[in-house]
Amino acid sequence: MSTPQTTAAAPTPGHALKHLAVHLLTPLLMCLGMALAYQGAFHQPEPHHLKVAVVGTSAQDRGLADAVRAKAGPALDVSTLPDRAAAERHLHDRDLVGAFLPDARRPELLVAKAGSDTSAMAAEAVFQNVTDRQGVPLTVTDLAAPAEGDPTGQGLFFLLVALSIGCYASVAVIGAAGAALSMRIRALVGLAVSLVVSLIGIVTAGPVFHVVDHDLAAVWALGWLYSAGVVAVGIGLHTFLRKWTTLVMMVLFVMLNFTTSGGVYRPDLQNGFFGTLHSFWTGAGFLEGVRSLLYFDGGAGLGGHVLTLALWLLLGGLVMTGAALYERRGRAAAPATEAEAEMDEAVAV
Repeated sequence: MSTPQTTAAAPTPGHALKHLAVHLLTPLLMCLGMALAYQGAFHQPEPHHLKVAVVGTSAQDRGLADAVRAKAGPALDVSTLPDRAAAERHLHDRDLVGAFLPDARRPELLVAKAGSDTSAMAAEAVFQNVTDRQGVPLTVTDLAAPAEGDPTGQGLFFLLVALSIGCYASVAVIGAAGAALSMRIRALVGLAVSLVVSLIGIVTAGPVFHVVDHDLAAVWALGWLYSAGVVAVGIGLHTFLRKWTTLVMMVLFVMLNFTTSGGVYRPDLQNGFFGTLHSFWTGAGFLEGVRSLLYFDGGAGLGGHVLTLALWLLLGGLVMTGAALYERRGRAAAPATEAEAEMDEAVAV
């Protein structure tokens, strides 16, 4: 005589739709976040305290600087410099976006496009208006041109994108497939993964596409430091956030990271929110650090950018430490709960 088998009741349409709606919440929030972040950061680029200078010490030169300042208002920060050497020094230190040398027949604008091509174009537009009124052409001299393999200067930004996507996707895999491993082992795996991601980044940006044409080892080191920080934060957060980790990682390292990195527009062409994040966000630390290293002889604030990356890695280490303690406390509580259940059963008997 066969034993009748029970089958699970099929979910009702209402329950199935509720389950589907819960799972659709994450991609819809991603869509909303991307729309707000990218359109908020890039929809209306305009100068915002763009730093430019007029070179010269005559009353006419100072009068030109005052006229540009008065017309531009808060869009420009206009200063005066005594000579061309001072202008070149300030551009090399990235204290300026453009320096205008007035001349009745051949006015010249000094820029450093490797620092930001879009900011240099904005400075050119400002002084193009000046020379157009004079009826003479404007000569633009670039003191720091990007590599031949990266003529627009966008290649380094796409290197940042590749590193970020590799890192946050790896975090999802480590969190799901490595959940049974101890935090120490997951941390070591994350360190190894960040090494592989950084190697992929420097090989493609260097020998393959020639976006980086020198100082490969130093750029790779910055890439590994950046990648390790992203992975460390992600591994630690997964313990607390679980299924929401991917969404939070996208907010931190895509939505806010790419828009504040300076890869498309630097803070002088963005509103105050994104400009403020640029000063301490990890993507900006990597991108501006690489720019300083490759095009400004390791000056222009390289030390500060390295410090930014190191602090994000430290933050990741702290989050992982907190996650390890949380998991250890959870494992210690589990046997105690089981013992209490056994005691209750014994008393009941």
